[in-house]
Amino acid sequence: MDWSLRACGRHGHVTYAPDEDALRARLRTETPLGEAWRCLRCGDFTLGPPRGAGPAGDAPVVLRGRALRDAAVLRAIAVFRWAKAVLVLGGAYGVWRFRAHHDAVRRAFDEDLPLIEPLAHRLGWNLDQSGVVHTLRTVLAARTSTLAWIVLALAALAALMLVEGVGLWLLRRWGEYFSVIVTSAFIPVEIYEIAEKVSPFRIVLLLVNIAAVLYIALSKRLFGLRGGRAAHEAERHEASLLEVEQAGLALAGRGDRSDRGGRGDRGDRGDRARPPSGRR
Repeated sequence: MDWSLRACGRHGHVTYAPDEDALRARLRTETPLGEAWRCLRCGDFTLGPPRGAGPAGDAPVVLRGRALRDAAVLRAIAVFRWAKAVLVLGGAYGVWRFRAHHDAVRRAFDEDLPLIEPLAHRLGWNLDQSGVVHTLRTVLAARTSTLAWIVLALAALAALMLVEGVGLWLLRRWGEYFSVIVTSAFIPVEIYEIAEKVSPFRIVLLLVNIAAVLYIALSKRLFGLRGGRAAHEAERHEASLLEVEQAGLALAGRGDRSDRGGRGDRGDRGDRARPPSGRR
């Protein structure tokens, strides 16, 4: 997939008219239908006036190619974090509602559980050794203040996920650090849960979180990895079409100076080699 063309198809081309004449000439052309400017994202010429103008140093740094792919992956992770935050908030709301009717639910559980024991025995389900029943009894035996703390903890966890999602969606570097730190902090908890009870869902969730941490840390060169922030910024600017054209102009200028210098030297040597006209 050509990520640059995909982004231009969705959001339109990004054209810019630099004030520098030489650079401006490399990005502009005349056609029978009028002027056309080169898109800073996909590199194609598009008809019409430029969308921006000014010094080349003020031109927007447009994501291209691999940088666009990385942005799509980060935003997918952001959507995943927001989905988890919604589920956690739903759990917090459920615990809060249960807290308000804690005593009534506990009495109903104690009264109704014996009624399903005959059916459970026929199905071969031992309620006394059931993990589900044990968990429900533990929750129902919790004090109201404990449930309040659980609600606060779930709300705080959801807030962390929401902030992480915002930072990743906006492609902010603080969001990338925040995501790696928060996700890494919960990996030991997930490993502990798998050690208690192995389930495919827990294993998949652990692998997804580990992959997300490694991908963000390595691709964005966090914590000094692969050259750190300086290498990350250099990589972003190397992909800028405007800076590629500037580099091309610089190389062309050096080549012209070299050619002029070479011709000048050869001319001087030729003049010195020719004898004066009076000695022929």
